[in-house]
Amino acid sequence: MTKHSFEAFGLTILQNAHPDIRRLKKRYPGHSLHGNKVWQSSFVLMDYLQEYPLELGSNVLEVGCGWGLASVYSAKQFEAAVVALDADENVLPYLEHHAEINGVELNTIAMDIADITPEQLAGFDVIIGTDICFWDSLTETVAELVAKAHTAGVPRTILTDPGRPSFRAMAEQCQAQFGGFYSDWAVPAPLNTWGLVLEVDGEDTA
Repeated sequence: MTKHSFEAFGLTILQNAHPDIRRLKKRYPGHSLHGNKVWQSSFVLMDYLQEYPLELGSNVLEVGCGWGLASVYSAKQFEAAVVALDADENVLPYLEHHAEINGVELNTIAMDIADITPEQLAGFDVIIGTDICFWDSLTETVAELVAKAHTAGVPRTILTDPGRPSFRAMAEQCQAQFGGFYSDWAVPAPLNTWGLVLEVDGEDTA
């Protein structure tokens, strides 16, 4: 650990004031969305995956990845083959840098969540997303993503959120429609954070 970085869940995580991050911000200015820092929902997801881990070597898609800590964690802890997707291409270098300093490789795509098709989702074992309902207008888009993943037979779709009412409404709707797990989730010290988790299983397409 160095100044302006810390260790959590086996990862080295850089903070905004770290020289590497400051250099990236000069090179890739002007984030169009909100993937401009580490969000606490990433820690909620990682803590949840410690309790309910991925199968080793899973094919994972992270949607709305931002700095992509959940992607890096999945690749490092579970040897996952990860594709990290975000609508804002300017955040992807931050993800790629975190992947590099943590010794993992993954693929990145600049793409809007709404444009993902069920056919594209069908090749993944797990879809993850953290804090992707940051606008109320995204709630329908995220609900549609969950429905697409369920229809495509993706075994696990796991989303976390800091507790926004819009996410609660969406998660309750998805659980009622598709079943699965929906709950508050507390992350213990030293992070001392909290959020919501939704996990939906895929439809049996056999």
